[in-house]
Amino acid sequence: MSVAPAAGRPNVVVFFTDQQRSDTLGVNGNPLGLTPNLDRVARAHTHAPHAFTCQPVCGPARACLQTGQYATQVGCFRNGLPLPRQARTLAHEFAAAGYRTGYIGKWHLHGGGPPGPVPVSRRGGYEYWLASDVLEFTSDAYDTVLYDRRNRPVKLPGYRVDALTDAAIRFIDASAREPFFLFISYLEPHFQNHRDDYPAPAGYAERYTGAWMPPDLAALGGTAAQHLPGYYGMVRRLDEAYGRLQDALLSLGLADRTVVAYTSDHGCHFRTRNDEYKRSAHDSSIRIPLVLSGPGFDGGGQLGELISLLDLPPTLLAAAGLTVPPTHQGRSLLPLLRRQRQGWPTEVLVQISESQVGRAVRTQRWKYAVVAPGADGTQQAASAHYREEHLYDLQADPWELTNLVGLESHREVAARLRQRLCARLVAAGEDLPTIEPAPARPAGQRRVTAAEAEQ
Repeated sequence: MSVAPAAGRPNVVVFFTDQQRSDTLGVNGNPLGLTPNLDRVARAHTHAPHAFTCQPVCGPARACLQTGQYATQVGCFRNGLPLPRQARTLAHEFAAAGYRTGYIGKWHLHGGGPPGPVPVSRRGGYEYWLASDVLEFTSDAYDTVLYDRRNRPVKLPGYRVDALTDAAIRFIDASAREPFFLFISYLEPHFQNHRDDYPAPAGYAERYTGAWMPPDLAALGGTAAQHLPGYYGMVRRLDEAYGRLQDALLSLGLADRTVVAYTSDHGCHFRTRNDEYKRSAHDSSIRIPLVLSGPGFDGGGQLGELISLLDLPPTLLAAAGLTVPPTHQGRSLLPLLRRQRQGWPTEVLVQISESQVGRAVRTQRWKYAVVAPGADGTQQAASAHYREEHLYDLQADPWELTNLVGLESHREVAARLRQRLCARLVAAGEDLPTIEPAPARPAGQRRVTAAEAEQ
């Protein structure tokens, strides 16, 4: 396929965080002022408050974002599985159009060998390389070690967020004369594995001791009281880094010709939904921040639609004027910016692995999730049989504290959502499964109507 030269096309930067809840952003309701830079850009450009991951696990989410396909399609349904050598990534698409491509930070798609170095054949086609496969295993908050294109270890000074941001700014400065696509993959605000803590910059966690807590964490506890201060401190530093990046673009005269996408791989429920921090169908696991700025997104406003992480790859390609490959399973957001909403999906699909073999659909009002009984989520990508596990009315219960699954009053809505889930699974390339309804429970409240089931 012939592609027009890159001259005149916008630069593209992905600012990718790890395990960041959507409600850490002020524009998404956080009252603590953690993200003044993001909030300012979100109000002036494009903000998607209803954005969701398609897989709440680090490696699979990254595979989806790089390829534009569901994890079961690309073959990376759990951590530790390599991105297939034949997989075509965003780097391949942008490079074919004449872009210089670069990757900085956490990769998590090698799937074998030491946690740091990644062979050239496993780098997804990126030209410039300063990364570590599993950054949490080769670095600490003030001990950042990455690997260059020859797989030589490079120790960078400063707090880890700042170290990666400095490297990104150097790349942008060196690439200013040619269109570039840069993917910056931070570890923050992910926990530091070997200590199981959230190490904020020195002096930052103390600012948020006893601070506001989202209602789900306030009700369910988990490790939030212990970990939220550090987590919030990490988010604040990420916002400062985002501001520095935007300032660098402004100083180089690139701000009005560079698209910047800020998002994350999944959220964090602080051990309130299972015995760790993610891998569940709840919004605390799957809802993510998404802010887009630059040419095409200036003045885009707040999008009311449900957005999947899979919608970001075609959006970035379309924003650069490139053809979206037919293998991509998401949709470009650009028509929504022109208020062309007809045909936009009214639900998002989520695949869950490792903790379970699970599937979920999330609509504006409802959350419906199923699990494969007895299945091993580390070995099975999918199942032929599921059982209903969760049903939440997000209009009455936005923090998902009351599970309605099995209630007689909600049988009709469960049946309709079961159909919608099955249709989405087949469209995603999975086989049509059977879904076993949950055991019936009596309910004294009024019956939910068919019209409400469609919301």
